[in-house]
Amino acid sequence: MSEKKKIVNAKADSKGNITHVKIQGNQTFTPLKTAIRMTKQGKVDAVVINPKGAKKHLRTRPDNKTRNNLDNMAGDN
Repeated sequence: MSEKKKIVNAKADSKGNITHVKIQGNQTFTPLKTAIRMTKQGKVDAVVINPKGAKKHLRTRPDNKTRNNLDNMAGDN
């Protein structure tokens, strides 16, 4: 099995909601819905969060770094 790819960048809408992510090795951004599906399939090294009463979203794996958080990545664009 191939190694899971990491998320290396993110884009947010005007409200600050993550809409797209850039997956390691890709030239273009992937829509969030597609990235969630890919994560569930084991292709992306991330975590799908499905809180009760809220819509699904994607998070990078928990660690002590903030620069790899999607909100921080999206702020760099």
